[in-house]
Amino acid sequence: AFLKSHEDIDVLYAHNDDMALGAIQAIEEAGKKPGTDIKVISVDGIKDAFVAMEQKKINVVVECNPLLGDQLMELAKKVAAGEDVPRRVETEEGVFTQDQAAAALPGRQY
Repeated sequence: AFLKSHEDIDVLYAHNDDMALGAIQAIEEAGKKPGTDIKVISVDGIKDAFVAMEQKKINVVVECNPLLGDQLMELAKKVAAGEDVPRRVETEEGVFTQDQAAAALPGRQY
């Protein structure tokens, strides 16, 4: 109903992929084409989001990498040993577009 009453929506930002996938369903039910009529941007990087990107339904996925345990443990060991650690440590994450979706899928760990 919201999409039908607001014809001017052309971009959707979802703060996680499951929200984006639900929005894609609503966009389609409203008779619009996700990824074309309404650009879809999502955060997480789950497999289904990459599949939706291959299908041209999501335009961009920003990875939120949950695989930071090893990096965190190394920092914890350094702190426990009295070593200096950086005040800010960034995890490896990426931004993927439709053009990169197919290439990213085969080797990704989910």
